[in-house]
Order: sequence, then structure tokens, then C-alpha cells
Amino acid sequence: MRSVVITGASTGIGWACAKYLLDKGFRVFGSVRKQADADRLRGEFGQNFTPLIFDVTDEAAVLAAGREVRGALNGETLAGLVNNAGIAVPGPVLELAADEFRRQMNVNVIGPIITTQVFGPLLGADPALKGPKGRIVMMSSVAGRNGNPLLSAYSASKHALDGLAESLRREMMLFGIDVIIVAPGAVKTPIWGKAEEVDISSYQNSPFYPALQKIRKFMLQLGETGLPAENIAECVFAALTTANPKVRYQITPDPMRHLITAILPKRTVDKIIAKRLGLVPSA
Repeated sequence: MRSVVITGASTGIGWACAKYLLDKGFRVFGSVRKQADADRLRGEFGQNFTPLIFDVTDEAAVLAAGREVRGALNGETLAGLVNNAGIAVPGPVLELAADEFRRQMNVNVIGPIITTQVFGPLLGADPALKGPKGRIVMMSSVAGRNGNPLLSAYSASKHALDGLAESLRREMMLFGIDVIIVAPGAVKTPIWGKAEEVDISSYQNSPFYPALQKIRKFMLQLGETGLPAENIAECVFAALTTANPKVRYQITPDPMRHLITAILPKRTVDKIIAKRLGLVPSA
């Protein structure tokens, strides 16, 4: 039975990936941060699902999980690592606290580095293991190629993840381990639904406050109108199993809009976005 590790499996894309891969006959090790989520997922997914309790930024906890997975594999290789766990921290660069920017990068960039260092050997970099070489799937975003104002920390983290994945893909050729980016657009997941919980009151006296209100409303809309997370899970399955996978899969609910954005001159796109958000200087 092929085995895969998925980080951030409690809800959203991670949950959908776990369910889809289990239905396809995989054994899934899914990371969660709370015991309650571990117990819930055991009940929802059954015996072929094993919860791993760790925060991706906690190196000691990830190392302990790595030892647990190694023991369960019993000398066999891991078929896949899906680096999915992530957060979105809003705020303008001029006013976003450095600690908040640091938190964004720790979860979305340092976290995948830690998990890759821990689980990478199990994919076949460790010659003592037997079986086919596994693959790494990096859950990026369309924001990995397009900078969104007032979500600059999130965009920066996904740009960094794209660069990390490309460099890693070339490094891991030494072991025959592939690295594939999956870059969704808007998806119906709690990461956007939580926008309502984000406290932007500290920006009330900021010139960015009206635009931040619009961004929060937009994020809530993304949580309602985005792609079903199951669509992303299908893409992850393809990335893990297709004989000759692409290096990057982009999947969005409105591909034409992203195509137009990619084609238009950057200055034109700047003006469109600024007008929509009110990020234009007053006369």
C-alpha cells in the first residue's frame, strides 16, 4: 500500500486530499495541531489514516512524527509528501508588524523546509529504504506569481515557496525524487472564511483601512465562490501518480481572468487593482 504524508489535514485542501487519496487506496499520515482534530479524523477516515500531531514550525515535533512514520513504513519508501499547511496574514507592508510577517513566513516557507528535511529521506533519499521513489507536492497559489496588495506577506511566502520548489526539484534529481507545484486560485476553504475573524481595528487610522475592509470582504467571497477543495485533491493525486507530471499545476475557478492578468502589462494591472481597492492618491 502506497503511503503519503499530508500537512495541515484537519480542514480544507488537506482534508480533501486525505479523503481523496484514501479513496484511491493510499495510506495517509495527516498532520494536525490538536488532539481533538486527530480523534475526529480517525473517526472520519478509518484505519488507513494515521494522525500526526505537530505544528510545521516545531522542528522537534516534526522529527518525532518522522520517526513514527519511518517505523510504520517498515523499511519501505514513502510515496509522497504534500506540503499543504499554510496561513494568510493580511496587512500593508508599511504597517504590518515584523512578527506577523515572520509568522507568515515561518508557517508557509520554513514549515515546508522542516517537513521536507524530515520526510525527504523517507521518499527514497535514504538508500536503506526499499521501493519506488516518492514525490513532493508543494501547495503554492496563483499568488506565487502575482503580488496581491495588502496580502503582501502571503504573496511573498508563495513566491518564496515557488522558488524553493524549483530549486529543490533540481536538487532532488540526484535521488530520482520529483517536486511538483500545485497552485490553486480561490478555493472554498477556512483559510479565507477566517477573514471575518481577522482584527483590522488597529488600522482604523491608517490610509490603508478602506482598502483593507474591501480586501476582507473579497477574502470572504473567495471562501464562498472558490473551487471545491476536492478539485485540488484530484490535481494532487495526478501530481503524485502521473507518469510524467507537469512541474506546476495551476487550477483556478476563473482561468481567463488570470490569463488576461498575465498578458496585460504590469502597469495596467496595477491601475486596475488600485482603482478597485481605492489605492489611488487623492487629488
